[in-house]
Amino acid sequence: MPEGLKQACPGDPKVCVLTGARGFVGSRLKRQLEQNGWRVIAWTRQPEPGSGAVAFRLGQEVDPNLLRGASALVHCAYDYGPRRWEGIAAINVTGSQKLLAAAREAGVGRVVFISSISAFAGCRSFYGKAKMAIEAFARANGAYVIRPGLVYSDNPGAMFGHLLRQVRGSRFIPIVSGGRQTQYLLHDEDLGHLILGCLDGRVPADIEPITIAHERGWELRDILAHMAQALGRRITFVPVPWQLVWLALKSLELAGVRPKFRSDSLIGLVYQNPRPSFALVKSLGFECRPFQWAPSFSGERTVR
Repeated sequence: MPEGLKQACPGDPKVCVLTGARGFVGSRLKRQLEQNGWRVIAWTRQPEPGSGAVAFRLGQEVDPNLLRGASALVHCAYDYGPRRWEGIAAINVTGSQKLLAAAREAGVGRVVFISSISAFAGCRSFYGKAKMAIEAFARANGAYVIRPGLVYSDNPGAMFGHLLRQVRGSRFIPIVSGGRQTQYLLHDEDLGHLILGCLDGRVPADIEPITIAHERGWELRDILAHMAQALGRRITFVPVPWQLVWLALKSLELAGVRPKFRSDSLIGLVYQNPRPSFALVKSLGFECRPFQWAPSFSGERTVR
């Protein structure tokens, strides 16, 4: 049994294993779970010595004994390294299935799989298809499935942080297809509230995937313009055909280069879910705050 579980058991009903705990979303969920009385055992690629975290890499075999004593599992990890479907399926899909099967064998009471708003019937990106495949297995094994929109926080990172760095770094910003791609934004704390609801039993079991974000969609160019206005910066959009950008990214990937923005991410951006529904999350009593970003007086970035 991992040292973290030894310290938390027996008699502690609020022990949660969290995969991907050092990622952008995972690290914020860890903090919020801990603030709400959960003992979080981080499963991550590179655990810090003495932290009680467990070394975990998607795709490897998972010993159910490592999960015994945990009352919950939140599966947030995803490996963006593979570019071809075969590798994505072997590491992310099969790897997640191994993890979820081990949790079932270990008797973990509540399991939450963090999917994506990019996962929907007819999605074209490998990322969305992988999430859909994991969803099917997760639901068949009694797990909650949550599809968050574009997650942002008081300290932006991941995709939202990338957009902010673009605005800070240059006046001229290349933008595909006029920047008309619609994003549905979700504050990390609102995502955490829904996950806590699942773990605490306030969300019914055997429910369909829950799409969560604020219902107002923001076009990508409007998000960038909003950031620029808040920072007092002038920006100029430089339209670029998305096919040209995809070809350049794909050529780099085939040459062995790993650009930060993947060709598959561009496919997901261009071919989005045209009609995501937020009726289910509202019916469960969870509300998402509207997006508004502003820099703080201390110079740090903040989002409201």
